[in-house]
Amino acid sequence: MSTPSVGVVIATRNRASSLVTTLDRLTSLPERPPVLVVDNASADGTPELLARRFPAVQVLALPRNRGALARNDGVQSLPARYIAFSDDDSWWEPGALAAAVELMEANPGIGLVAARTEVGPRRAPDPLNAVLAGSPLTRRPDLPGPPVLGFLGCAAVVRRSAFLDVGGYHPLLFFGAEETLLAYDLAAAGWDVCYAPRVTAVHHPSNEPRARRSTLVRRNEVLTSWLRRPLPVALRDTWRLAREARGDRAARRALGQLVPRLPAAWRGRRTLPDAVEADVRRLERLELSHAAG
Repeated sequence: MSTPSVGVVIATRNRASSLVTTLDRLTSLPERPPVLVVDNASADGTPELLARRFPAVQVLALPRNRGALARNDGVQSLPARYIAFSDDDSWWEPGALAAAVELMEANPGIGLVAARTEVGPRRAPDPLNAVLAGSPLTRRPDLPGPPVLGFLGCAAVVRRSAFLDVGGYHPLLFFGAEETLLAYDLAAAGWDVCYAPRVTAVHHPSNEPRARRSTLVRRNEVLTSWLRRPLPVALRDTWRLAREARGDRAARRALGQLVPRLPAAWRGRRTLPDAVEADVRRLERLELSHAAG
């Protein structure tokens, strides 16, 4: 059997009801991609439900919750040339995966395509679309869109070989803003990461509160600095979080989770090439100018 050009990997945990909607959409795509669901030790009967409702969908049931690392397991288990990521509340527009494959086949240096994302029943543009489209990084005529150093985890298509080459999502982050480090690592390895608005993903996020999200994101932003940025930047970001922790419970929890992870971050530290670090600083300056405006 020939290797499929593109497949879909979904990491899920205790979200069987929304996952059914996602799989209804994905299994009806004209591209007919193989779909692999990596179940993060759900307690709601997800694997059993999928076996009954979607026998053609592959399921990899993990014995424990591996967070975003479940995507690594999925990529390793699904031998397609390109892997599209969905969450259990997101899917791809008909024709989007074919468009992504066409772009990446024509541009063998692209490691990741960040899609345009539409949100909710009204298909509102995700605010990140404008951020990616307005990237200040130097544009090249051979790319289908602006180079970027970030993306939405449920709206990205990766070249499987590039993803595996850089090790996928980093184990120290587990979950929360883990996409930035992957984008850094792809760029550091010489792969292009670009925004391609002709590739469209649809996201129907739950309205349920996600109390831990802010803590995890803030912790992982600082861990990313320790893992890849110059030491003065890592120290600056740590001091900033410590200062915020005086009056912010989420920042205080983030700091408490950061400290015991710092030795592992130091051991895994590998600073970015100068050109990539310069691009990161350009993005930071743009963010600061927008905040000041």
